This record gives sequence, C-alpha cells and structure tokens, in this order.
Amino acid sequence: MPIPARYSRRLPLALALCAALAAPQMSIAAHAAPVRLQAGQQVGAARPPGPLLPHTGFEESRGARWTSQPEEAAFLTAVDRASRRVSLRTIGTTGQGRPLQLVRIGSGHPTANTMLLICSQHGDEPSGREACLTTIRDLAVAGDSATRRFLDRTTVLVIPTANPDGRAADTRGNADGVDINRDHIALRTAEGRSMAAVLRDERPDVIYDLHEYGATARYYDKDLLSLWPRNLNTDPKVHDEAHALSETFVRPAAHEAGYSSGIYGIWTDPVTGEPVKQVAGDGQERILRNTAGIKHSVGLLVETRVDALTDAEKQDQALNNRRRVNSQLAALGGAFRYVDERRARIEATTGRARLAGFTERGPVYLGGADNDPATPDETLTDPPCGYRLSAAQYADVRDELALHGVAALPAGPEGRDGAYVPLRQSQRDLVALLLDGRAAYHLTAGQPLTEC
Repeated sequence: MPIPARYSRRLPLALALCAALAAPQMSIAAHAAPVRLQAGQQVGAARPPGPLLPHTGFEESRGARWTSQPEEAAFLTAVDRASRRVSLRTIGTTGQGRPLQLVRIGSGHPTANTMLLICSQHGDEPSGREACLTTIRDLAVAGDSATRRFLDRTTVLVIPTANPDGRAADTRGNADGVDINRDHIALRTAEGRSMAAVLRDERPDVIYDLHEYGATARYYDKDLLSLWPRNLNTDPKVHDEAHALSETFVRPAAHEAGYSSGIYGIWTDPVTGEPVKQVAGDGQERILRNTAGIKHSVGLLVETRVDALTDAEKQDQALNNRRRVNSQLAALGGAFRYVDERRARIEATTGRARLAGFTERGPVYLGGADNDPATPDETLTDPPCGYRLSAAQYADVRDELALHGVAALPAGPEGRDGAYVPLRQSQRDLVALLLDGRAAYHLTAGQPLTEC
C-alpha cells in the first residue's frame, strides 16, 4: 500500500512530520539491523546521515517490542536535554509509584492554541504511546521554518503514558483494575486526577486521545476509527469543530496514507458502507472525549485496529505493530494540520464556549447524544440556579470540584456550614452533571435551588 505521491506535496513539510512517518510499512521487513531515526523518517528506514537522535525501544527493535518504561524515561530525558523547545515535569504518581509525565513542546512564549495528546489510557493499547513518543522527538528537533512557526503559535502538551501501571502489566485498567477512561467525572484514580488538573490549568483547545480496538470482521474492521464528543452539553460550535477535526482532517489524512477509516462505535455494511448498528461511542460524560467537549475543548478519540490485517502480519508481529503505530502517526499528522489551518476559528470557538456559562439559560442534558435525542426525563429544561451542599457533602467533594475547575462558595469558615455551587460559571453544565442526583455519574446529590 504505497503512500500517494501527492500526499507529501499537499501537507506543509513540518506539519507532516507525523504523517511522513506514517507510510504503511510493507517493505521495511528486509532491514535486519535496528535503526535510529532523524525527524521525519519512517520507522525502519535506512540509517540516516549526521548526528543520531534519541530513539525508542520500539524503533530500536523495528517494532518487535514496545518501548519499556525505563527506555521511555531515558528517551524523554534525552529529548529534554537535546531541545530548548521541550520541558518535562511530573504531574502525579500512580498507585504503584510510577510517575505520570507531562511534556511541553513550544517556543516558550504564550501561544494562541494549546493541543493536548493523551496516550495509552488503556495499558494494553500501546500504539498511541509509541506514536506520541516519536512525535515529541520530531517536533523537538525539527529545524524547518514551518515547524518553528507552528510551535511559535501552538503549545503541544503530551502525556505519553497516561496509565503507566497498566502499561507495565499490559492491562486495560490501572493497578486497581479501574478503567481510567471512565474516571473523568468521579476522579477516584491518581491518573484521572492528574489529567483533570492538566485540563483545568492548561485549558487545551484540542484534546486528542489515542487508543486501539479489536475488530469484528467485515462490519467493524477499519485500520483507524475516530469519534468526536457526542454529549449534548458540548457547545454546538465546539462539537462542529470536533466533527471537522475527525471528518475533514484526521480521517482524510489516514486515507491519503493508504489506511481505511470509519466512525468509532458504528458497524457498517461491508457492501454499501451504510451504518448497521451502534455498539459503542455514546454520550456518557465520564469518557474523556465527552468530558473534553463539556469542558469546552475540541475533543477527539482515535482508535487503531489491533488485529492482524494480512497473513504477513499474522506471521510477523513486528509488521502488525508498525502498521498500528504508523496509522496513528498518519492521523496525528491530520490533527496538526487542523490546528495550523483553523487556529483562529479554534481559539474563537473555545473562548466563546468558556464564557457562555455565565449567560446561558438553556437546558442541561443528563443523557442522550448527538445521534440519540435526550428524553424528557434526561433533560433539565429549567435548570436550577445552583446547588446547596451540606458540610459533609462539601467536605467529600470539594477536592474533585477544584480539580474540575468548578467554583464553589463555602458557607462558614472553610465550608463548615456547607457550600453553594452556582450554575452561572464557565463549567455550567458540568455543575449539574456533578451535583444533580438525577445525573448518572453525579458525585453527590446536592439540593437544587430555584432562587439564589
């Protein structure tokens, strides 16, 4: 499946760094020795001239194994030392004592847009992590003017391993068996809390979440699937931007690189391509792509196919692994192009959405999705003006409210008499999802107030 010649001409050079890495790897099996890459090279390409750059265990083995956590730590340290564009900090510690790392890539000056990549929330889905690691390096060391301009105007944040304990054990959940991609409301895990703090403090305009999935032959077997926030509390224009990110940029970039794509959660007829049924991808607010939309970020879930596509992949796991990583990189190239081409629209859209909660008077939805209208029982047609929390309730949830960036007004010293949480704030709809007893994943059932 060769990459079309027009692909490399159409994308700006620097913003195609990830996409340039993404050509399907069918010919590189002939290379026997591990290689080290310079920016923009394909996994498994011939050894480059000039200075060697930091490389991952995945690259060193040509995809025969995934990068170990000690290798990741050494890789990130080396990239940090090699580039003034990069800074590295620990944002939390897992239950088993592993650090959660946040990488910042940029010029160091304030930028119009912030893009956050969250990689491998599920520990047994490693391809997104590998794509994130090489992307960090390639953005850090690229010397072309287009990349410099991009990073002058864009801050790229990366959590390269969002679930280190799960990655070490090769399990979906964390050390306690919790699916952290179902913890973006309750924030009971160290991983979920660390990510929530990043969302609160950095207010990313785009949140890009990398996963993998198991295929169902003929109906659900694309190389790559993507899905935007379906939650009905997502600002309509933020929703439209996320839909455009998926359908106008990410999926076309995958197609141009020779990969098939579809919409996550939707089975399609193999002959007509028409939807058959929905098996996943609803609007529940605790999933990151939906939490992102509710928090006014352009969110996108991307999933690559784990299952072998060909007999060659069945016989050579490294070939399968490379295809999984390279399809992630192709899609990520489309996401960078989206940010670069629509940065003014993105900034205006997310900025307006963050202010809308101060004046909005419309309904709040406790269920439904953009393809599944909420029922009357799932709709707060006339939402309260706020929620009263008892002292015990406030003590129980105050930390979670703070991590979500929800403003609460304590009553009495340090909330000893409870607190009042108004809806009139940036996170208006989230307040109801957190504190209304009718919401599916509420933290506590506050007392709705109609007069404030």
